[in-house]
Amino acid sequence: MKDTPDTGLIADLTRSPIRAPSQAAAKSVAADLKPLAADHPEIAAILASAGAPRDFLLAALALSPYLRETALIDPRSLALALSLPAPYLVARTIEEARLCWKNGEGLPVGESELMGELRRAKRRVSLTLALHDLARLIDARHTTAALSDLADAALASAFDHLLRGGHEAGKLTLPDPENPCENSGLIVLGMGKHGARELNYSSDIDIVVFFDPDAGIARDRDEVGEVFARMVRRLVRIMQERTGDGYVFRTDLRLRPDPGSTPLAFPVDAAMNYYESRGQNWERAAYIKARPVAGDTGAGERFLKELVPFVFRKYLDFAAISDIHSIKRQIHAHRGFGDIAVKGHNVKLGRGGIREIEFFVQTQQLIAGGRMPKLRLRRTDEMLVALARARWIDTTTARLLVESYWYLRDVEHRIQMVRDEQSHTLPESEAELARIALMMGDADTASFGQTYVAVLARVEECYAELFEKEQGLSGGVGNLVFTGDDDDPGTLKTLAELGFDRPSDIARIIRTWHYGRYRATQSVEARERLTELTPELLKVFGATKRADEALIRFDAFLSGLPAGIQLFSLIGNNPGLMSLMVTIMASAPRLADIISRKPHVFDGMLDPGLMAELPTRDYLAERLKTFLEGARAYEEILDRLRIVALEQKFLIGVRLLTGAISPERAARSFSHLADLIIGAALEAVAEGMEEAHGRVPGGRVAVLGMGKLGSYELTAGSDVDIILLYDHDAGADESDGVKPLDPVRYYTRMTQRLVTALSAPTAEGILYEVDLRLRPSGNKGPVATSIRAFAKYQAEEAWTWEHMALTRARAVAGDASLCGEARALIDEVLAKPRDRTKLLADLTEMRDLIEQEKPPRDIWDVKLIPGGLIDIEFIAQYLSLSARAGGWLPAPEDDEVTGLLVGADVDQSFAALDHNECTSTDATLKTLGPDVLGEEVTETLRAALALWSGHAQIVRLCTEGDFAPKEAPAGLIDLVIRAGQAPDLASLETDFKSTSKRVRAVLRQVTG
Repeated sequence: MKDTPDTGLIADLTRSPIRAPSQAAAKSVAADLKPLAADHPEIAAILASAGAPRDFLLAALALSPYLRETALIDPRSLALALSLPAPYLVARTIEEARLCWKNGEGLPVGESELMGELRRAKRRVSLTLALHDLARLIDARHTTAALSDLADAALASAFDHLLRGGHEAGKLTLPDPENPCENSGLIVLGMGKHGARELNYSSDIDIVVFFDPDAGIARDRDEVGEVFARMVRRLVRIMQERTGDGYVFRTDLRLRPDPGSTPLAFPVDAAMNYYESRGQNWERAAYIKARPVAGDTGAGERFLKELVPFVFRKYLDFAAISDIHSIKRQIHAHRGFGDIAVKGHNVKLGRGGIREIEFFVQTQQLIAGGRMPKLRLRRTDEMLVALARARWIDTTTARLLVESYWYLRDVEHRIQMVRDEQSHTLPESEAELARIALMMGDADTASFGQTYVAVLARVEECYAELFEKEQGLSGGVGNLVFTGDDDDPGTLKTLAELGFDRPSDIARIIRTWHYGRYRATQSVEARERLTELTPELLKVFGATKRADEALIRFDAFLSGLPAGIQLFSLIGNNPGLMSLMVTIMASAPRLADIISRKPHVFDGMLDPGLMAELPTRDYLAERLKTFLEGARAYEEILDRLRIVALEQKFLIGVRLLTGAISPERAARSFSHLADLIIGAALEAVAEGMEEAHGRVPGGRVAVLGMGKLGSYELTAGSDVDIILLYDHDAGADESDGVKPLDPVRYYTRMTQRLVTALSAPTAEGILYEVDLRLRPSGNKGPVATSIRAFAKYQAEEAWTWEHMALTRARAVAGDASLCGEARALIDEVLAKPRDRTKLLADLTEMRDLIEQEKPPRDIWDVKLIPGGLIDIEFIAQYLSLSARAGGWLPAPEDDEVTGLLVGADVDQSFAALDHNECTSTDATLKTLGPDVLGEEVTETLRAALALWSGHAQIVRLCTEGDFAPKEAPAGLIDLVIRAGQAPDLASLETDFKSTSKRVRAVLRQVTG
């Protein structure tokens, strides 16, 4: 125990924050305290003074009959509370309570003695906290935490007593009788406010008790359940039976599984089975705050860790949020708390009360806690701060709710301090309400009421913004009737006013929904959710340029959904997402198809920081790590990789769709995601290989990304071009596992497994189509290549086109040292002097061959058109090879390309290009182009590259096929026009044609 501090004393008050209801009441308290002064000099000193400490003490005891009675019963506790700081006195009392199950010699005390000690501790702590709270020397945060700590200590001491008693009676065999709870397998969880360390001044405590039969402390395994059930019954008596010393805490066990038909103590396996199979949404909410408070706390932590998937789901279930909200509505309906008021208002359950703040927090935790572990805190105020830091709510709302929460807790405590009643309701009479107002430090009830109502109104406003969904079917937009077979004239008028050109067809479609003709609308609940959603849905669809087309696509999407409740709940609880859904339906059938097959991908849209957060490599890595946490089995890892990859591709695409990120940023993000996914898959495959075949001595693996992966230019629909390189000790003949393989077979099999891991279809889809054709010798070569064979091939056998492809190569995964060696090897190969004439001839031949074998469909085929992406990539690769090679072999004097050289040192330009960026087409043009082609030509190429890439990103995101304006959804045409920064499609087509000609002219100049 630390030395007694000398600050925060009631005896040192310079002014009283409260005043007595009357002089007569203060004099009455003084008369009661006067006989105590003889034996307690601390009390005598304050009574003899004429200052703030005396005024405060008389006021506090005059306002609270309970505190007055407690002071008279236990003057020693009053003396200590007046002369010692609350934190010190409370901590010392709690420590004594924790150990009071045994005497000074370490022997157990009797049950009646234990009960007396715990009650006296509760009385001292309550009196101390109340006086210091009223004196404003501590606040409600300290009060709630200290009361919770006392409850923990009392429970732990009581269970130590009970376990030790069972041990001495021969019913139990404890691992350590001196520390009975340790390794006992007895789990005691504090729930609700107790678990969150937020207990009220007069709270009962909600606990749940489990036991592990496998802990082995019960002598007779068949009787273990009854032994622990009897123990809990005795625990309740120890805690809540009223004696001459009062009670400790009223104890409630009704939060255990199925309390009407289950024992007071529950086996852990049965509990886990219950929650996994029958657990309710309200139980999920309850377990957000659960905390081991007594018993075997290590076992309690392990139990809660296993329960995390039940409480915080990876996938969102917005039906749960509706359940929570319905509980709140039921409370209002049952208790009649429909209006904000002062007299008779319930500060906990009433409008704008504490429960609304708690529901506000808990629902957000149920939404986001499965995906964001930082939002799994227990305390309400800490969670509000965490929600603000995660950008889930704004800081103003968080600050307002935190301040309101603690103000309302102050009011609640003062209600309970008056007579130690478990009440949350303000008095109806003026005189009793004045008592509360004075305890709050207000001058009168009017002043208190004004502040109180203002706080309630602020809370109600925040709560309403979060949950206001209770509008009628029409939602304020006019007639919307979809019953019967005939069209309602008023409904057709409303639909036309909303922006639909064919209102009769739209009405027929919506009747189809409400008749339950789709699987997604067959259940009553699904139809109810969709009915509530329909008015707002029609408003948002109607605001689009082609409302009918957008809604018809949404109807097609609904018709393919296997179920609808989750999706309808999701967009119904988040109106902002509805607009995005409409955008997707109107413009991006590919994304619409993803949502229909995997609705969970939409969950990530709930993150309010989504559009503000750039999907950088670090950002994506953190989410990948979080999602893979706990996955051990190979198949589970691959499934989780597919889930997170699909979701993050979708979210990157949504950012691109809404304009939150540029096409260039999207390409880089798609590429970073692929790097991370390939790396995680490689790690899982390598672990599997080691488990089955051991390790090859000195074995190392690196994966080279080629093509668009290597150049950070992936689109939403890109496959990945990779080459797997390996190395091992020179004398390594085979791996060291029980089923050894020689290195060639070992790494061949590893490559095959990696390809399968990435591209094999499972229930969760595929990760990427994988292309290995850029490896040495193409499809004829081995699927895995040793670093030495790779070096030899590139130096002696590779064709010019292979070296051009190598300019875009970069290591994306694998052993860091081998990645570095591969990078150095590539630089060395590409730096060798070249015959300029041969390079240009090969480049021309390759481009002509592609043009013959894969002619462009039309001007929208931006990859293959003359002057399209391939032309720009060829130019960039030519520049890269030129710069890397440095000096040239002798070339003809009349080389036409000489006219493009402006005399700068190309070697120096290439040296300025970061190797991590040198594979990017744009970076190559930006760094090398000005010195070779000139500033104006370079900017022409970069602008064309941005135009083509932006178009390709949008088209590959929104559709599986090619862009054909006549068949394209209206929304996609709008997006393509926006990406091309054109006023209309005709202007964009003209721009495409002129850009194509300019780029082709540059290529002709380069190739001569």
